[in-house]
Amino acid sequence: MTIKVTSPAFIGGGRIPTKYTGDSPEDISPPLAWTGVPENARELVLICEDPDAPTPEPWVHWVIYKIPATATGLPEGIAKKPRPRQPTGVLQGKNSWPSGQTVGYRGPMPPPRHGTHHYYFRLYALEGHLVAEAGLTKKGLWQEIAEHIVAHGELVGTYER
Repeated sequence: MTIKVTSPAFIGGGRIPTKYTGDSPEDISPPLAWTGVPENARELVLICEDPDAPTPEPWVHWVIYKIPATATGLPEGIAKKPRPRQPTGVLQGKNSWPSGQTVGYRGPMPPPRHGTHHYYFRLYALEGHLVAEAGLTKKGLWQEIAEHIVAHGELVGTYER
């Protein structure tokens, strides 16, 4: 089953506005919306990563989980904390940065002149509730959810410096 993921900030395959990137002092998470979450879903997980990064694994920009299955999106600018106040109950995990803001969203900032990078915002619907703490890595979260995914969808944005 496929979930349709969109954003009022950019179109699928289009450029992510600078406001949502590491080139902006704001560097805030973009607003996202989705439809098509199956009725048997209990929680949602969102992972944003860049497979074009010059690293052995895709560069992780955002890991956010325990999103209520009834949610129809995420607002712009979610606090960069393990347990943001809004949306209620969500937890955030670690991004790929080795220092500085290592939990929560950090926007695109590919190496200059490295070409266009693609940022995959992937949403997963889970059949059950996660028993997890804040601060998981993508790998740790994937181990928890891999067997419980009932639907997924993605939105791809691009950015180049």
